[in-house]
Amino acid sequence: MTLEEQLGKILKDKNLTIATAESCTGGLVSSRLTDISGSSDYVKLNFVTYANEAKHKILGVNWDILNNQGAVSEECAHAMADGLNKATGCDIALCTTGIAGPTGGTKEKPVGLMYTSVKYKGIVTVKEIKLSPDIPRIEMKQQFADKALELVISVLSDNKIA
Repeated sequence: MTLEEQLGKILKDKNLTIATAESCTGGLVSSRLTDISGSSDYVKLNFVTYANEAKHKILGVNWDILNNQGAVSEECAHAMADGLNKATGCDIALCTTGIAGPTGGTKEKPVGLMYTSVKYKGIVTVKEIKLSPDIPRIEMKQQFADKALELVISVLSDNKIA
């Protein structure tokens, strides 16, 4: 069973809704979630908030966070999940922000760095992911999406939902 099938079953069984706001995964998580027949029962709303302006305008991420910590930061991922939850009223807010490469990385924030966040029951969980910068961009996005879906499943399991 794929990660999206596992998550879909949990969401459907527990009558929970999910929304996504994606940057580095560019809508891949949303696409994978909606590849599952019947996903309209639990997928509420999805955004691709690739640019900082979108993170600010749609999710309410403060410009101070974007300018000082950057879009690829724990603080931004946290703010994205908060904002997504407020904007959609979903049970679960899932967000991704990172650097899929092959360009755009720095010494402090290399290609392969991603923060994924989940807000559930008022608590935001942020996980830092570090993948090899040598992974091709398309594969990097796939692995980032896997890690995001795994985090949601983990959060729901820790909350005795799974």
